[in-house]
Amino acid sequence: MVAVVFGARGNVGRHVADGLLAAGEQVRAVNRTPASGLAPGCEAVVADLARPETLPAALDGADKVFLYGMLDPQRPYDIEKVTAAAVTAGIRQVVLLSSVSVVLDPDADHPVARLNRTIERAVQRSGLDWTFLRPGTFATNTRTWWAESIRWDNVVRLPRPLAQSAPVHEKDLAALAVTALTEPGHSHQAYTVHGAESLTLRRQVEHIGEAIGRRITVEHVSDEQARADVARTMHPVVAEAIVGQWAAADGVAAATSVVVEKVTGTPARTFAQWAVDHADDFR
Repeated sequence: MVAVVFGARGNVGRHVADGLLAAGEQVRAVNRTPASGLAPGCEAVVADLARPETLPAALDGADKVFLYGMLDPQRPYDIEKVTAAAVTAGIRQVVLLSSVSVVLDPDADHPVARLNRTIERAVQRSGLDWTFLRPGTFATNTRTWWAESIRWDNVVRLPRPLAQSAPVHEKDLAALAVTALTEPGHSHQAYTVHGAESLTLRRQVEHIGEAIGRRITVEHVSDEQARADVARTMHPVVAEAIVGQWAAADGVAAATSVVVEKVTGTPARTFAQWAVDHADDFR
């Protein structure tokens, strides 16, 4: 049977596709536009979760799916139509990349939390065999926030340099997804995923500097300026939430987890490792 990976060109999806291939699965790599650079052996298909009419061809003959939740408030999709298409196609198992926001504040009406809760509940109602991954901070966010200013100005502008987080390497999320899709024991499990170490934003910048071989200046800015900076690359609602999280985490150790090692048998990657893996993004 075939494993379908939606967002197979994305930060996590590309590693899910690679991991499933390495595990001997037939992989159908699904993207919204024609994709290049996919791993040899992937079947490339163009489909869009926001266009239900494209889904039957993507799901035909498959039995398992890697699905992402709400990644962009400007691109929500109708999860009821997606799960209906999956059930009709005979899909039995889904691994959903959700968000820690659904459990941090179950009653919050923030769009990220609200939409991911809606997606999770629809998947649970569908009758599909499910596993939810609920990551906290993605390590790749630092590339989105800081890469340009590091490349051109050798500076990172922060409102709260001592705010702490526990970034998660995208390869660890992919490893969890591959394990859940290929090994028994993960049915109806929801895994909250943080990195294995709590680091200040300043220390994260230092790790990037160490990876590229130079000292990066940290410049203090106001919360207002930080929101504007983050909103250049992320939806303003998300930018507001991120800066709010930094304020709440100023000088406060972040939650960490050992779920990656517990589920996959391999210790989680450190942020320092992530920085080395992505050093060219900051040069």
